[in-house]
Amino acid sequence: MTSVFATTTAAPLTEIAQHVRHSARYLATLSTETRNQALEAIAQALEAASVEILAANQADCQAAIAAQLPAALMARLKLDETKLQAAIAGIRDVARLPDPVGAVQIHRELDQGLVLTRLTCPLGVLGVIFEARPDAVMQISSLAIKSGNGLILKGGQEAVRSCEALVNAIRQGLAQTNIDPAVVQLLTTREETLALLQLDQYVDLIIPRGSNSFVRFVQDNTRIPVLGHADGICHLYVDEAADVQKAVAIAVDSKTQYPAACNAIETLLVHQAIASEFLLEAVVALQLRNVELRGDDRTREILNIAAATEADWSTEYTDLILAIKIVDHLDEAIEHINTYGSRHTEAIATENTQTAATFMAQVDAAGVFHNCSTRFADGFRYGFGAEVGISTQKMPPRGPVGLEGLITYKYQLVGKGQIVATYSGAKAKPFTHQDL
Repeated sequence: MTSVFATTTAAPLTEIAQHVRHSARYLATLSTETRNQALEAIAQALEAASVEILAANQADCQAAIAAQLPAALMARLKLDETKLQAAIAGIRDVARLPDPVGAVQIHRELDQGLVLTRLTCPLGVLGVIFEARPDAVMQISSLAIKSGNGLILKGGQEAVRSCEALVNAIRQGLAQTNIDPAVVQLLTTREETLALLQLDQYVDLIIPRGSNSFVRFVQDNTRIPVLGHADGICHLYVDEAADVQKAVAIAVDSKTQYPAACNAIETLLVHQAIASEFLLEAVVALQLRNVELRGDDRTREILNIAAATEADWSTEYTDLILAIKIVDHLDEAIEHINTYGSRHTEAIATENTQTAATFMAQVDAAGVFHNCSTRFADGFRYGFGAEVGISTQKMPPRGPVGLEGLITYKYQLVGKGQIVATYSGAKAKPFTHQDL
């Protein structure tokens, strides 16, 4: 079989989508054991191809440096041995997770001999478009196979060599199983992005992973449902009852552990009663890690830093930049977050459990954390094995999306010749509606 399909016109892409859909229908019928064996085969193939994969990524990184790719994208693009092995371990973690397909959600007798069942089933075909992130190929492929879905991947040009090496290995692994390698496809040209967005007849869900402008572009140019988030504007609120040492550690980790991530904080809110004590200690720890600080007028009375503008409160830096604002009370912090936040992940540092409960109840976000780093907002850390992305929409799935976000359900009704007329009219027979 061809290892990778790449096209430049809509017609061949339609054929690819049809092929993926056909392969996905077969995949959906396979046993849990077969799909788990396929994941192990993929993990082994990636391990065997690790030298080629890392070499391809090194070539991508060198080209990106020459093209002066922004630092945030460079951080996402780089795939070293540690990151590769972690992703492979994630594939095996996915294999160990319960099978999301075929779960009985409802088993109900409508009447004697008329039984309704609601079963989980795959969505069908996923179209995933992402910038830089070659590790997303492994995460999403493993989740797609486990959940019985076909997959069309479209990576950014900056990661094309890495993506090709990864998909080749994945398909080589699938070729050792009963699963058609054609169920995973990679597109490589810019023209294919728009073409993929028009395939609403064949693609059931689009998952974009990238910048704010990129995700909004995807959302504005397709009729296919889109799962994703356009911004990652996250906050840490340091309450007057915070433990200063604990709060400093949380702030530093939330900002600097991986500043290019969408769950890194962009704004630090500090209660006025603790502002001097906290900020004088936090500034040392943050500046030691080369964080550029910007503050409102009250913050600048304490710290000699640049002034924050109105635009800073609604900016996702994905860089070592942090805006700081002093607030008078909890309600002001919550109001600021609900005004400028992106419903991604928000955190509070406090030893007052009632204050924390109020914050967590009133802040509108997919993740609300108490006394821990926002960087925990991640599918792997949540025990999902991996994630296809993070959703900030109100309707589920919300937050880090793992297997449960890639399934839907169908109703199966089995009878013995019943007709609706029997249950209608003046002498209608009643339903039993008994859960079995």
